[in-house]
Amino acid sequence: MVQLKDIDWIGSTVLVVTPFVALYTICYVPLCWQTAVWSLAYYYVTGLGITAGYHRLWSHRSYEASKAYQWFMAIAGAGAVQGSIKWWSRHHRAHHRWTDTDADPYSAHLGFWHSHFLWLFYTEESRKGKGKVDVSDLNRDPVVMWQHRNFVPLMLFTAFVLPTIVAGYGWGDWYGGFMWAAITRLVVVHHATFCVNSLAHWLGETTYDDRHTPRDHFLTALVTMGEGYHNFHHEFPSDFRNAIKFWQYDPTKWLIWLASTVGLTYNLNMFPDNEIQKGRLQMEAKKIEALKAKLNWGVPLKDLPSYTFEEFRRLVKEENRQLMIIEGLIYNVEEFTDHHPGGRIFIKSGIGRDMTSAFNGGVYNHHNAARNLLQGFRFGVLDGDVPDLAKSKDE
Repeated sequence: MVQLKDIDWIGSTVLVVTPFVALYTICYVPLCWQTAVWSLAYYYVTGLGITAGYHRLWSHRSYEASKAYQWFMAIAGAGAVQGSIKWWSRHHRAHHRWTDTDADPYSAHLGFWHSHFLWLFYTEESRKGKGKVDVSDLNRDPVVMWQHRNFVPLMLFTAFVLPTIVAGYGWGDWYGGFMWAAITRLVVVHHATFCVNSLAHWLGETTYDDRHTPRDHFLTALVTMGEGYHNFHHEFPSDFRNAIKFWQYDPTKWLIWLASTVGLTYNLNMFPDNEIQKGRLQMEAKKIEALKAKLNWGVPLKDLPSYTFEEFRRLVKEENRQLMIIEGLIYNVEEFTDHHPGGRIFIKSGIGRDMTSAFNGGVYNHHNAARNLLQGFRFGVLDGDVPDLAKSKDE
């Protein structure tokens, strides 16, 4: 049961109040084009600080980067107000290590809104001991530790002061700069990146594995700067990409790659394509098997009774059963006699005989649909061989 001491009152207040301030801004605060452009640009800067920096660089070490790039990402990420690199990466690694379990800090099994942002309403102390992971590399990283020690003043400046003074000194829009580029931009960044933990575990396809909740979907990628191909990411977290197709939306990948062309990033990790295709094909095969299970493939061979050839002939002669043999199986074709495309005479001529040769090209090499249809007419399994005289003569 939740207790008051478990609530992070400062964080909860920020998460609850800022959306209402943003709504007020949208309704009542004029937006000039310069502030609109600046707000959008700063949204991408701070958002990419999370996706390219916090997430793919520090949480997963999916690539390496120059010190200048690292400092930029550390400062940009602070402007998204989502905790320090160390704090954020520690929880994200726990999410990957303990996905969908009680040790997952934002487990999708606890509900959409819990994974989206309600988990942030609880204090760090209330989550102690959940999802332990190794962060020794982060503790040794000078950029990470500098940002962690100075996070509060850095966050206040990059999230609220900087976007305001740019708009204020740049074109005189102090109030609009604060309300649009600081507050409203922050709310959009928050809930866009939060969708990686919620929407990306709810909407889309399980392209590579369906044992856990992460999913792939273009809409989520659009909202989260390319993080929406989340099933791929959970299967191959060390890959610097989330989207592997050229047409899939992943601006975070594009930024990392472009930075590599000028030496700011390097050692971009890509999982072997052979292994990626294995996962995709295994899931496709699983889907096919699920579809096959819904179809009628006739009585399973193990459930069919067996008959000797003499018993088979007796059923045909004494009980007038419309039976024939094809490839060691006995079929009852009574319901199909009047529907055979070649005419009734061809079916009648095969009653009581082995029609294997005729079925497989002696008369006509039947196509896939005919063979599938035949499965529904299974009657029994032939026990023993067919006398030569009882076999069909190819025409």
